[in-house]
Amino acid sequence: MKTNTIKEQWFGNVKGDILAGVVVALALIPEAIAFSIIAGVDPMVGLYASFAIAVTIAIVGGRPGMISAATGAMALLMVTLVADHGLQYLMAATILTGVLQILFGVLKLARFMKFIPRSVMIGFVNALAILIFMAQLEQFVDATWVMYAMVAGALAIIYLFPRITKAVPSPLVAIIVITVIALMTKSDVRTVGDMGNLTAALPTFLIPDVPFNLETLKIIFPYSLALSIVGLLESLLTASIVDDMTDTASDKNKESRGQGIANIVAGLFGGMAGCAMIGQSVINVKSGGRGRLSALVAGTFLMFLILVLGNVVVQIPMAALVGVMFMVSIGTFDWSSIKGMAKTPVTDSIVMVVTTVTTVFTHDLSKGVFAGIILSAIFFVAKISKVKVTSTLDVAAERRTYFVTGQVFFASVTDLIESFDLKETAKEVVIDLTHAHVWDDSAVAALDKIVIKLRENGTVVRLQGLNEPSSHLIDKLAVHKQEGAKLSGH
Repeated sequence: MKTNTIKEQWFGNVKGDILAGVVVALALIPEAIAFSIIAGVDPMVGLYASFAIAVTIAIVGGRPGMISAATGAMALLMVTLVADHGLQYLMAATILTGVLQILFGVLKLARFMKFIPRSVMIGFVNALAILIFMAQLEQFVDATWVMYAMVAGALAIIYLFPRITKAVPSPLVAIIVITVIALMTKSDVRTVGDMGNLTAALPTFLIPDVPFNLETLKIIFPYSLALSIVGLLESLLTASIVDDMTDTASDKNKESRGQGIANIVAGLFGGMAGCAMIGQSVINVKSGGRGRLSALVAGTFLMFLILVLGNVVVQIPMAALVGVMFMVSIGTFDWSSIKGMAKTPVTDSIVMVVTTVTTVFTHDLSKGVFAGIILSAIFFVAKISKVKVTSTLDVAAERRTYFVTGQVFFASVTDLIESFDLKETAKEVVIDLTHAHVWDDSAVAALDKIVIKLRENGTVVRLQGLNEPSSHLIDKLAVHKQEGAKLSGH
């Protein structure tokens, strides 16, 4: 798969990108406000961040069609910093987050994405879908039947309108129709304005008002490191998902650098750190967004809405946006993963469920992903640690040959030693390792034990069939090759 040219990335899908960008901008407003409230900062901090990040990433990002802005995963990591040190330190941490992400991009750390198994990615996506769904539920607290009716109406428009025409994204139609109904009926439902005050002002360039010394670095560095890792993890996973959805490739290292530049810009213009958003990227792709233009339109239209149409935006009922976010969670959830559980290996299903459950319960993306990776590693080690040993006896020559098949390393050495009769009566023992690979110090130590124990019984022992890496490792580490070798402790 080859990536498109710059011209195609910007102007290959103008109408689709503009319409999708408009829908995304509308959906970004309540999210940016909600994430600001989570972090304990003014709603404008999240909105300025979303504007700065979306516009910057459109230009310097590595994945066209992906939306980046202020996110919940990042907001959760900022709470303590804001509570203990205030907004200026958050801006400084945001800039340092960007610097670290650029460094990660330059060092090409995105290549480590290949170590995240598919089951972990599916679990992560399903957890995000559940979290997006759960985040909407607080809108129903003390809500009247009108709220339920409007959400149902929004969902009906979202799913039925495409049958009439796909020229206009159905989420945009839903937002407009539900807003008009709310205004005409003067229904008393919660609106965007109830989430927080919107200030009709452009962000201004400012250097964070913090002392530039080691003490400040000590305060912000742990937060910046956590933000940069979680931000890149979410961004690169989102990029992989959009790659699959659009069947196109993307430059993950360029995306890392782009996310870094975007966070530096956000920090210098009064915003908080952000990253790619799975939910908004799904809205964008499903609404027809494919190119860089959609992220640019989303960011600029978001600012336009606040500056020019602020009075209209505050009247959009939350019910309309809840309907859009329900569509996102339904579209994000990998429903085939539930059907496929009967066919996929049990270990893969367990990894997926553990990743999902950990992420949902901790509300921390990184904890879920790390839990999934560690569990996958354990299952993988258990799977490849099965070593098989068979033997044949040549009675005339009084020689027994042991045939070892499998990977010999720390997890398989116990089974290996138990497969040998260390009180062997044959005069000669040949250990054939043609179909085995010796991986580590534990494996060499196990072979040492077998060889030395057999020699103590007066048996001549010979290793054969070693491949080159195994032979090299044994030459370097083995004790049994030394004159008068004994096991330690003897």
